[in-house]
Amino acid sequence: MLPFNLTILGSSSATPTSERNPTAQLLCHSEKLFLIDCGEGTQVSLRRMHIHFQRIRHIFISHLHGDHFYGLIGLISSMHLLGRNKPLHIYGPPMLKQILDLQLDASLTTLIYPLEFHPTQADKQEVLFEDEEITVSSFPMLHRIPNTGFLFREKPYERKIRKDIISILGIPVHLIPKIKAGADFIAADGTIHPNQTITTEPPQPRMYAFCSDTAYFENIIPIVQCADLLYHETTFMNDRIVNAAEKFHSTTGQAATIALKANVKKLLIGHYSARYDNLQPLLDEARAVFTETELAVDGKVFEI
Repeated sequence: MLPFNLTILGSSSATPTSERNPTAQLLCHSEKLFLIDCGEGTQVSLRRMHIHFQRIRHIFISHLHGDHFYGLIGLISSMHLLGRNKPLHIYGPPMLKQILDLQLDASLTTLIYPLEFHPTQADKQEVLFEDEEITVSSFPMLHRIPNTGFLFREKPYERKIRKDIISILGIPVHLIPKIKAGADFIAADGTIHPNQTITTEPPQPRMYAFCSDTAYFENIIPIVQCADLLYHETTFMNDRIVNAAEKFHSTTGQAATIALKANVKKLLIGHYSARYDNLQPLLDEARAVFTETELAVDGKVFEI
C-alpha cells in the first residue's frame, strides 16, 4: 500500500498557546504533500519537523477565520524568497484570493512562481483535485461563516497478479495490465482462467475526513461514513455545550457521537480552546462515547 499519513502542525483554536499552534495539518499520500489549513506559525512547525515545504503543491483552506489561514501569506512569501519555481495550488473561499492579492500588492511582491487559486463553494459537495491515486473533495460544514470540510479518498487499487501464475500459464507481458484491471486470461488452447484464481484481492482504499470548525451537524455523517480516520473539531468539553452552540463549535461528546454514527475506524479530536492546559479530560470524555479516539497533538504523526 502507498504511504498515507497525517502530521499535526497546529491543534489550537482561536489563539495559540505555548505548546499549540492554530490549526494546520500536513497529509502525505505517496510522495504528494497536501497542506490543510494554515494557521499562524505553520511554516515554523514545518521547519521544526524538517519538512521540505517546497514539496507542497496543494493547500486547502476551510474558511476565513484567522486561526485557519493567517499563516498562509507568510508561507507563500517564504516559498517565493527561497526560489520556488513550481506552481502552488490554493483551494479556499472566493474572498481569500482578494486577501492574498491585496497582501502581495501592498508589499509590492511579484511571485516568481505560478500561484493558482481555486475557489471553493461552501454550499455543496465538489471535487477539488484528482489524479490517478487520490481524490480530494469538499463538503459543507455548519459554522458562523461559510466553511468546508475536506475528504481525501484513495482510488481503488488494482488486483495483484500471482507471480507464479505468470510463468506457469505463460501469460504475455502485454496482458498483465488488463488482468490487473479484472480481465480473465484465455490460454492458447482456449482455457479460461478466471481473474479471481490468478490474482489476489487488492488492499481496500483508505479515506481521511477533515471536519474543521462546525456545530454538531449530522448532515456530514453519510459523507464521512466509514472513514479510516476522521478529524473533528472539539473546542469545548461537554459542560460548555451552550458555549459551543453559541459559537457554532462542537464538544467532545458531539464529535464522538458523529464518529460513532458514521462508523469510522478512528476519531482524531483537536481545535482545543486555549482554556484547556490538560487535554486528558477531553480525551476521556470523547472515549466514553467512542473508544477509538486520539488527541491531535502538535508534532504527532498518524498513519492512515
